[in-house]
Amino acid sequence: MMLMIATGKGLVIYRRKAKNWAFDQVHFLGMPVSVVQLDPHNQTWWVCLDHKHWGPKIHYSADQGRTWTEVRAPKYPAHTEIKAGVPATLRYLWTMGISHAHQPKAIYLGTEPGGLFQSVDQGENFELIESLWNHPSREKHWFGGGRNHAGIHSIVIDPRDHQHIYIGVSCAGVFETHDGGQSWAACNQGLRADFLPNPFVEVGHDPHLLLMCPTKPDILWQQNHCGVFRSEDAGKHWIEVTDPERATGYGFCLAIDEQDPDQAWVIPVTSDDKRVAVNQALAVFHTYDAGKTWTDYREGLPQAGCFDIVLRHALDKKGNIMVFGTSTGNLFGSEDYGKTWQALNHYLPDIYALKLIED
Repeated sequence: MMLMIATGKGLVIYRRKAKNWAFDQVHFLGMPVSVVQLDPHNQTWWVCLDHKHWGPKIHYSADQGRTWTEVRAPKYPAHTEIKAGVPATLRYLWTMGISHAHQPKAIYLGTEPGGLFQSVDQGENFELIESLWNHPSREKHWFGGGRNHAGIHSIVIDPRDHQHIYIGVSCAGVFETHDGGQSWAACNQGLRADFLPNPFVEVGHDPHLLLMCPTKPDILWQQNHCGVFRSEDAGKHWIEVTDPERATGYGFCLAIDEQDPDQAWVIPVTSDDKRVAVNQALAVFHTYDAGKTWTDYREGLPQAGCFDIVLRHALDKKGNIMVFGTSTGNLFGSEDYGKTWQALNHYLPDIYALKLIED
């Protein structure tokens, strides 16, 4: 098994042999990597870079990092504006979605300031999906959370239908298309935005991460700014499943089981204003019953003097193996579904995203 880690100083690769993880290689040394993705159709590695001077860049490797090819980053069409008088230019690449076998060359990019781009030729060209950009809610009701402008950080493609796609927008909420992006509808009923005068607005929510159960795609989970939420009807309604003590009330990352849609894992953060580990102690919370009960796992994790948080794309799971990386460069792994953990590295740069990949 391989682990691809997007850090503030490059793409770091770990490999697992005989139940041990070991450092393997690094690419783009010194460069901030915001996104890492694998194309399952051809095993191509994709990375997005966040050059402070040159702006966002996209590279791919068809030979496991031996050589890299740059493709043109997407551009907003001329005269496109975030709002009147504010030109829309690409500021950040947040996530990449790869379509499935019915559309093997389709790639989606979620960006700041809230644009969704599509390529139908495996990244050679990207075009803004203007139907979403022109959604009547965007100009007045989409806004930045931790960043200056709204950003698309989650792209979820229904494995049964490549034209059925969800996106998560901070801050706006969840949107859905059934026609490959020709039209979009908000899917936020049941969510709560405590930071707004009316917490139950149609648009203006902050889903920090959105996931779909691969084997039961009508079941969706999200770690939201205001708690953990779950939908059993393909996003038509959301039910809050935050633990009663609200320890899981704020956080960024989320993992769900590949087979069992009732199991999920989150790693809480103190609050939106402090953004440090709860009580300066790292804990992974797990539910096996769709959020009715939660158990916190702490063995092997620091329980004093810890300021780490785990960003939205920095937790992943494959079977019994789980890995997460923190904002201060600590990397932890588990071989028992998150019950116990061991440190894999304490000296990485800040970790933005990671992905477990079967060799």
